[in-house]
Amino acid sequence: MALLTKKDAGLILDPLADNNPITIQVLGICSALAITAELEASIVMSIAVVFVLGVGNVVISLMRNIIPSKIRIIVQLIVVATLVIIVDQVLKAYAYQLSKTLGAFVGLIITNCIIMGRFEAFALANGPWKSFLDGIGNALGYGVILIIVGFFRELLGSGTLLGYPVFGDPIMKTGLYATGYENNGFMIIPPAALIVVGIIIWVQRSRNPVLVEEN
Repeated sequence: MALLTKKDAGLILDPLADNNPITIQVLGICSALAITAELEASIVMSIAVVFVLGVGNVVISLMRNIIPSKIRIIVQLIVVATLVIIVDQVLKAYAYQLSKTLGAFVGLIITNCIIMGRFEAFALANGPWKSFLDGIGNALGYGVILIIVGFFRELLGSGTLLGYPVFGDPIMKTGLYATGYENNGFMIIPPAALIVVGIIIWVQRSRNPVLVEEN
């Protein structure tokens, strides 16, 4: 028997494309603007959200029948806050400089619309396995966009990827810089992220006209 049914696979694959939480549902935009100037920060934030949403969905699903309706939001906040604290402490212990770079944005995972939305819309109504798949799928969909945006912003804005020079040395004018190329400083400021996300949305809707909203 297959580990994943077609419906289960859809829980993971749909958010990667036609139901992406950032480009289709327009959620989690704040972190897409704030931490994608560097690819490394984008990757770490993506991994953090995969952990928080995957585990959080399972915890909420297991507790769904005993959570009083009136305090369900408080319980969800406690669960996500606990998981975020774990992520924050791990980063401080093993990647302190990166922890400083991400700063308050790790803590703001608590208020990420994607996480609270999946808790409320899916985990409270489904079993642990499906909730886990839904959490992983939506977190991966979120992470893919962050990594794409981070890739282009760091490459075009700083001429590096993961801190390693790609186009040469801009000071010594080697590599591509010898031809007169200069880094685009606009790409490392937050508005550039909106432009990159907008291009991704345009490409996505061009490939699949069903996603185009009617006026």
